[in-house]
Order: sequence, then structure tokens, then C-alpha cells
Amino acid sequence: MYLVGIGLILLVMKYLDVAPVATWAWWVVLSPFGLAVAWWSWADASGYTKRKAMEVEEAKRKQRIDRNRDAMGMLSSKNKKR
Repeated sequence: MYLVGIGLILLVMKYLDVAPVATWAWWVVLSPFGLAVAWWSWADASGYTKRKAMEVEEAKRKQRIDRNRDAMGMLSSKNKKR
């Protein structure tokens, strides 16, 4: 997402003729978009995206279980958060 943001900023700066971006070649200005596509392709192909989504789901599940145990008074003293 950072690459898309950088690409948008460079694109606007090129369009508005803001120095020094105004003198850069278009391929340099548009390269963050290509890098973003490459990153997303790699992340999807390698399973990175799915692995991160599973980590988030697991953390939410654990938090929900701990919250329910605490509400029932079953959370042990060593597991309580300070």
C-alpha cells in the first residue's frame, strides 16, 4: 500500500510540474505502481497474504476465548493481563 501512495504522490507532483519530479522520466514516476503489482503477486503466490490473515484470525479467536473465560471467572491468575 505504501508503494501505491508513493506512486500517487509522484504522479500528482509530475502532473503539477513540481520540481524535481517534473524533470524525471515517466517510467521512473510510474515505477512504484509496477513494484506494487510485483509485491502483491509475490505475496499471493507465496502464501504470505493468507498466512498473515490466519495470524490475525487466530489472535482474534484467542482474545475472544480469553475474554469469555475472564467473564466466567475461569482465567487463571498467571494468564491475566496487567
